[in-house]
Amino acid sequence: MVQPEQVKDAILRELPDAVVEVEDLTGGGDHLQVRVMSGAFAGLNRVRQHQLVYGALRSELASEAIHALALQTSLPA
Repeated sequence: MVQPEQVKDAILRELPDAVVEVEDLTGGGDHLQVRVMSGAFAGLNRVRQHQLVYGALRSELASEAIHALALQTSLPA
């Protein structure tokens, strides 16, 4: 189990300009929906954008603190 603020902080360490929204889908802290908007995604395809976020959350994913992650990435308007 991981707290939404921990997820947000981990992503912001890797992508400091990001706007991050984390929603706990089940209340158990292991099924999350995350939206990340960052200028770091410029020129990257969706797969590479997601890889950047997964990289930021590697320890949480490896330990299975996050069991399921619905991820949306975008560039700032």
